[in-house]
Amino acid sequence: MSGTDIKQVVKEKYGQAALRATTGGSSCCGAGPATGIGCCDPITSNLYDAAQANQVPQEAMLASLGCGNPTALAKLNPGEVVLDLGSGGGIDVLLSAKRVGTAGKAYGLDMTDEMLALANENKRKAGVENVEFLKGEIEHIPLPDNSVDVVISNCVINLSADKDRVLREAFRVLKPGGRFAVSDVVTRGEMLPEIRQSVLLWVGCLAGALEESEYRSKLLSAGFEQIEIEPTRIYRIEDAREFLAGLILNMDAIAPRVDGKFMSAFIRGVKPSCCGSTCCS
Repeated sequence: MSGTDIKQVVKEKYGQAALRATTGGSSCCGAGPATGIGCCDPITSNLYDAAQANQVPQEAMLASLGCGNPTALAKLNPGEVVLDLGSGGGIDVLLSAKRVGTAGKAYGLDMTDEMLALANENKRKAGVENVEFLKGEIEHIPLPDNSVDVVISNCVINLSADKDRVLREAFRVLKPGGRFAVSDVVTRGEMLPEIRQSVLLWVGCLAGALEESEYRSKLLSAGFEQIEIEPTRIYRIEDAREFLAGLILNMDAIAPRVDGKFMSAFIRGVKPSCCGSTCCS
């Protein structure tokens, strides 16, 4: 499947998730009842505490498609500029905006019209002014060089067919000394071909996941330093049975072979603070 095909399927499914959220339905990680897939609760559930949930509209919570909580793990300071790649219904943007305060700003970038409409409505309901949602692709960020203090993302980079381009773009827009702080799904060891080939799992946050050493290598190639990959949830056989349910796979054979191989992780990197001819561009 080509990168264009993957992008189109992701856009369609995430658009459907946004529409479900506006009617009070769960996002189910981008896969709805019509697909025959069970909701991937082991990945998306219980990511935000009650205090955070009370800071944003319910629709923002319902549209959350993430695998972690980058706003809880990333250090955000008053006055900083934050960019959320694949911002969806806007939950991480709204939470970030509160943390950077009125002197700072939070951008959300999404390619799906339905999600952007939902995010802007959530912005209105939350009464937050220091937020701007941008339409675009994470492979082509519509912001200038050296303009952002922190790049966050929540289970979106793994959905891109050109992760190297995404990481180079994140590096480009970060200011010298800026931080890359994302939640994503990564794997340990080689992934089974049956799983990677399933486009429904691309939408469900799994089949596009990088192996952790490959993720580290790509970050290094993009120019980042001080790279850390910190597991936040490791998925076991019981979880695998849930997120593989309904697919045309031999569950009894597959589940033991993915036990402990998938994990949500918090991934950090820093753009060098030097400003020589190459390191900051």
